[in-house]
Amino acid sequence: MNKKQVKKKMQAMGKNVKVIARKEIAKAKVELAKAGKKVEAYIKKNPEKAAIIAAGIGAAVGAAITSLVVKKKKK
Repeated sequence: MNKKQVKKKMQAMGKNVKVIARKEIAKAKVELAKAGKKVEAYIKKNPEKAAIIAAGIGAAVGAAITSLVVKKKKK
């Protein structure tokens, strides 16, 4: 196989990868939309629990960011 043949084969493979990736992204978007609807329904049924979960996640993210900032300042 010469360089031109290898190049053509690689280009064809690249196009196939792009097509597959686009299909997978489309599937992921559909699944994400479904999950979003489930979350909205849960929040409507359980607003107190949802608020507590959101506060816990917010506190954890805030603590993680704070620890990263403090570590950078120490260096």
